[in-house]
Amino acid sequence: MSKQVETAIFAGGCFWCMVEPFDTYPGIIKVESGYTGGHVPNPTYEQVKSGTTGHTEAVKITFDPNIVSYPELVQIYWGQTDPTDAMGQFQDRGDNYRPVIFVKDNYQRQIAEASKHDLAASGRFDDPIVTQIEPAQAFYLAEDYHQAFYKKHPERHQAELAAGRQKFIAEHWQN
Repeated sequence: MSKQVETAIFAGGCFWCMVEPFDTYPGIIKVESGYTGGHVPNPTYEQVKSGTTGHTEAVKITFDPNIVSYPELVQIYWGQTDPTDAMGQFQDRGDNYRPVIFVKDNYQRQIAEASKHDLAASGRFDDPIVTQIEPAQAFYLAEDYHQAFYKKHPERHQAELAAGRQKFIAEHWQN
């Protein structure tokens, strides 16, 4: 019997910072850094960084839905982002760092939209929730040096987190 697997794609700023929270969660099979949502096929990091491809840095998560559900992944996602900042995340600015939940079907769309609505109604944030929910498009793997960055370069990864993300998470999500 083959293992059932599903995928989810989230963008929440620098993909270096989005891998570890998912990668360390039970039921996650793999987390890949890449680019999606744009108009240039097979973009490079330099092209995406230039802001001219329409792509967003994102993570593609392959998971076992018998262990971790898509709604749980959406909750993990929210807890890693500033859902009130449409033009980047923390020190990473620009459209290629915007927060997006990329949905592959109606089920994922319904979960994402309901979760976004609940977050907006919660009063947790004074500003509107601006994270976009968009149809999943082709996902292009980032270059190998971007994969599992937090394991390969722990000091740089920690510096990236310390540039605003950790403080925001502590103030808004860990209470």
